[in-house]
Amino acid sequence: MNEPRSLPIQVFDPRQEYAVVERKLPHWFQAGTLAFLTWRTRDSIPASVLSAWLEERDQWLRKHGVCSPLAPREEPSRGARGLQWRDELQKLAPELAAEFQQHFSNRWNDDLDRCHGECVLRRPELSAIVAESLLKFDGERFELTDFVVMPNHVHVLAAFSDEQAMLRQCDSWKHFTAVEIHRTLGRRGKFWQQDGFDHLVRSIEQFAHLRRYVAENPRKARLRAGEYRHYSKEL
Repeated sequence: MNEPRSLPIQVFDPRQEYAVVERKLPHWFQAGTLAFLTWRTRDSIPASVLSAWLEERDQWLRKHGVCSPLAPREEPSRGARGLQWRDELQKLAPELAAEFQQHFSNRWNDDLDRCHGECVLRRPELSAIVAESLLKFDGERFELTDFVVMPNHVHVLAAFSDEQAMLRQCDSWKHFTAVEIHRTLGRRGKFWQQDGFDHLVRSIEQFAHLRRYVAENPRKARLRAGEYRHYSKEL
């Protein structure tokens, strides 16, 4: 799926106005700036894997004098304690903060790529539901550049007009696709993990890196043709 189109690429500029919206996870937003979004299915990270991830993270935080969250959570950080340790993390030397982000973000994505859980999105008719939903309002509600639908998670690169537009659209994508997937499977209940992850793209170089990451994700997870859906718009 490739559709030529000329788009202005805007990356994060700390000199311009931006917002941090606090939900289950903090969401950074800047109007028109590309964001890297990730959602995962509810069974994509087993409890034992999550527990090991949290323990390793908390050991690193304690080692560097950062107070870590006191109790395991369903996501990498949640609530007031999660925001507190994130604030303290930003006070560390830049190289330490970067080390933390790279190591634990990579570890989280590696665990997703091990394809835990039922991985129903391997099925072409189910991944098509997600792909078609992502493409439907491109150019109207948002500007989409890339996505990949993996067996148990989705990565998206897109820009939105304001923070509420981003949050509403993500909720809409997840609600619609969950209903349609469950209808196809003859099931009911939750499909996606409640909250997702988003990261504002900080530079053109990082944008290029994330586009490569999205494109190469199926190969990294050793998927075969038909077990994923990748889209990249020619810019």
